[in-house]
Amino acid sequence: MKFVDEFRNKEIAQGVIRRIFEVSTRPVHLMEVCGTHTVSFFRHGIREMLPKHIRLLSGPGCPVCVTPNQDIDLAIALSRRDDVLLATFGDMMRVPGSTSSLQKEKAEGRSIGIVYSPLELLRLAKEHPEKKIVFLAVGFETTSPAIAMTVLQAHHEEIRNLYFLNSQKRVPPALRALLQSEKVQIHGVILPGHVCTVLGREPFEFLSKEFKRPAVITGFEPLDLLQAVWMLVKQIEQGQALVEIQYTRAVREQGNPTALSKMDQVFLPGEALWRGLGWIPASGSRFRGPFSGMDARRIEVAVEPSKEHPGCLCGEILQAVRTPPECPLFRTVCHPEHPVGPCMVSIEGACFTYYKFHANAD
Repeated sequence: MKFVDEFRNKEIAQGVIRRIFEVSTRPVHLMEVCGTHTVSFFRHGIREMLPKHIRLLSGPGCPVCVTPNQDIDLAIALSRRDDVLLATFGDMMRVPGSTSSLQKEKAEGRSIGIVYSPLELLRLAKEHPEKKIVFLAVGFETTSPAIAMTVLQAHHEEIRNLYFLNSQKRVPPALRALLQSEKVQIHGVILPGHVCTVLGREPFEFLSKEFKRPAVITGFEPLDLLQAVWMLVKQIEQGQALVEIQYTRAVREQGNPTALSKMDQVFLPGEALWRGLGWIPASGSRFRGPFSGMDARRIEVAVEPSKEHPGCLCGEILQAVRTPPECPLFRTVCHPEHPVGPCMVSIEGACFTYYKFHANAD
């Protein structure tokens, strides 16, 4: 298959690995921001192919994982209203809130459904005019354009019973906050290819200019990952700090102007709460005035005080300061059949990935 087979070529991969060994002379910590990259590194066995002094750490690149308990608890509280039909993406169903989950609430008879595209919400709103359709909207810049398009279409059609519990996140401000922390020791950043197809390269220039960290926008096949590691290690060895595009077949310098325009038409940057990272300025999305009536946070509902699960290290794992095997709950109390935190729920979560592929990796 074009754009896949050529990026899985064994001989070329071996050549890139040799280059990495030739150029790499010092211990380095590389952070893969995207949860899909974490999965790909494990699935293709790339971690074992690299020099032992190159350490790969997972970052805050799983949208399900960074959604705070406060938003999950609010979604649960809204679902308990008789006049609400709550919808969300599938992964969010099993994420534990403070005392319950959407999956448990659905089992108790709440009106909760899974959608695969935000545009499905338009149909739900028309089919259930007696209900408030509330969408728990999670995701990064990859999903924001589709959500923005849904908002615009609902506004155009004058659909009055569709609401959005907006928990979308913006990646660049989170990376800035992360690198400002003294706890985080990262020498290079593997940037998410999907997010960058929307944003382009420029929003990540601060990594180079402000923090002197090299970064590479990376695809998801084995050769993409190996080439990104080589590019980063080479920069580190040469004392450079550039933001480069490895994923040139999908990412352009300016990103996707149409998608960015739709996002900007509907949303303004706003402060957002991230699991593990706290409140980060301009890292979320709030509605512009004409669309503020769709904000589900305006719906009155009593919400219990949120609390974290004792012993769960998901927040520290998302900061790239701990790894899943360091969590005392990992593989014992917390596993895919009984997830304590969201990092064990999502297929992009670091804990789920470590459990599935390499439970004892460090």
